[in-house]
Amino acid sequence: MVAPRQRGRRSVPVAPQGGSDDCAMKEKIYASLDAVVADIPDGAQIMFGGFGGAGFPNNLIHALARKGTKNITAISNNCGTREGELGLMFKNNKIKHVIASFPGPHASYFQERFAAKELTLELVPQGILCERMRAAGAGLQGFYTTVGVGTEVAEGKEERLLEGERCILELPIRADYALIKAQQADELGNLTYRLAARNFNPIMAMAAKTTIAEVEEIVPVGTIDPEHVMTPAIFVHRIVQAKGLRYAG
Repeated sequence: MVAPRQRGRRSVPVAPQGGSDDCAMKEKIYASLDAVVADIPDGAQIMFGGFGGAGFPNNLIHALARKGTKNITAISNNCGTREGELGLMFKNNKIKHVIASFPGPHASYFQERFAAKELTLELVPQGILCERMRAAGAGLQGFYTTVGVGTEVAEGKEERLLEGERCILELPIRADYALIKAQQADELGNLTYRLAARNFNPIMAMAAKTTIAEVEEIVPVGTIDPEHVMTPAIFVHRIVQAKGLRYAG
C-alpha cells in the first residue's frame, strides 16, 4: 500500500517513486514556452482561450509567433485587441481562417487582413460556438438549434422541423491544439482559473487533441482541493509556468 501524506484533514496518496503518476508529471511540465509549442506545425487548427482581455494565453501566443507557425485555422471568441491577444498573429499574417463569434471593433490587424482577402472568416453565434466545442469534447456528432435559422448562419446547413420549429444542424468544432490560460495547475495538470478568465478555456481544453496550458503557478499534487478543480488533468497534456505578460487593451 501507498502511505498517505497528511494535508490538514485530507489524506493524499503519495505516488510511488518511478510510478505512472511520477512519469505523467515529468511528461506534462515543460521548462519553457518555446519548448511547449515547438512541435505545432504549419496548418494546425488551434483554439485560443479568452474573452476580451480575460484568460487569453498571451505568453503562448508570443511563443507561437516566435516559432513562426503559419496557415493557422484559429478558433477564438474574438480576434485580438490591436497587438494584444491574437492581434500579433494577424499582424504577422500567420492565420488563414478564423472561426469566431466577435471579431471586435479594436481587432485592427484582423480587419486589415480580412479586407485584403488574406484570410477567411466563419462567424458563429457565441452560444453556438461554445456548444459546438462542448459537443466535440462530449463525443457528440452535432445538435439541432433554432439559432441562426433564416440567416447567413444557416447557409449550407441541414434543416429539420422539430416540435414545430425550424432547426439547423450544427457540427462539432475540434482542434489539433488548444492554447489556454489558467491560474494554477498541479503537477498532473488539474487546473483552476481566476474569475472571468475561466470563460472559454475549460471547454476548449476538452475539444482539442493536445491541450497546452500556461499557468501562473504549478503546485504539488494534492494542493488543489478536488472541489476546486475546474479542468481535470485528463484533458490537459502540457503545462508551463508563465508570468508577466498581460495585455489590457
